[in-house]
Amino acid sequence: MKSVLITGTSKGIGLQAALAFGRAGYDVFATMRNPSQSPELAATAAREKLPITVSIMDVDSDQSVSQGIAQIQKEHGPIDVLVNNAGVERVGSVEELPLADFRAVMETNYFGAIRCIQAVAPEMRRRGSGCIINVTSIAGRISSAPMAPYTASKWALEALSEALAGEMKSFNVRVAIVEPGIIDTAMARRIEEPAADSPYPHRARFTSLFANSLKNPVPPSLVAQKILEIAESGTWQLRHPVGPDAVPFLQWRNGMTDEQWVELNASDDETWFRSMGLDLSVSRPKAS
Repeated sequence: MKSVLITGTSKGIGLQAALAFGRAGYDVFATMRNPSQSPELAATAAREKLPITVSIMDVDSDQSVSQGIAQIQKEHGPIDVLVNNAGVERVGSVEELPLADFRAVMETNYFGAIRCIQAVAPEMRRRGSGCIINVTSIAGRISSAPMAPYTASKWALEALSEALAGEMKSFNVRVAIVEPGIIDTAMARRIEEPAADSPYPHRARFTSLFANSLKNPVPPSLVAQKILEIAESGTWQLRHPVGPDAVPFLQWRNGMTDEQWVELNASDDETWFRSMGLDLSVSRPKAS
C-alpha cells in the first residue's frame, strides 16, 4: 500500500484529497492544526472504513513538522507522496495590511511547504522514488491587487517548486504544481464577504468577482481528483491548472503586457469590469 502525507486537511481541498487517496487505497496521513475542531474527516474515514490517520501538525512550527513526520516514518515507513496543501490568505492593500499579515501568509504557504519537503526529501532521494505535489493557485502566476500577501507566497512556492523539480528529477522524485482557479472553499467564501472601507477599490472588485463565481461553485473534490491523478499517473508535467476558469484566467493575463496589466488594475471600476469581459452585475472573465 502506498502512503501519502497531506497537510491542511481540516476542510476544503485538503479534506477532499485525503478522502480521494483513502478511497483509492492509499495509507493516508492527514494533518491539521486542531483535529478536535474539525471532526468531519475522521468521522467520514471511520464511517467508510478508510485507511486515514488524522494527526496534529502545525506547518508553521519546525518542531511540529520534524517530529510529526519522523514519527509517521518510524511507525509506518517511508512516505511515497507529499501533498503540501496547507494555506492561509490575507486580503487588502499593501499599504493597509499589517506586516504581520504578510509574515503569517508566507510562514504557512511558503515556509510550511519547505519544512515538509525537507522532512521527506532525504528518504525519497535515497530510495529513488517519490512524488511531491505543491498546491499553489492561478494566483501563483497572476499577481492581483488586493491579494499581494497571498500571491507573493504562491509565486514563491511556484519558484521553489520549479527549482526543486530540477534537483529531484535525477533521483527519480517527481515534483508537480497544482494551480486551482476559484474553488468553493472557506477561503474563497471569505474573499466574497463585503469589503471594508478603503481608498483602494480592488478589494470590493474581488468581492464581486468571487461572489459571482461562487454562484456556480466548483467543488474542492475536483482539485482533489487532479492531485490523485498526478500521483497515480507517473507524469513529469510540472504545472497543472485546475477548474473551468483556471486556463481562461491565465490566457487572459498572458494576452496583456505587464504595463497593460498595471494600467488595468489602476483603472476605474467600469473600465476594470469591461476590460475583463464583465458587466457591473459581474460575470466570469472570458478566455482569449
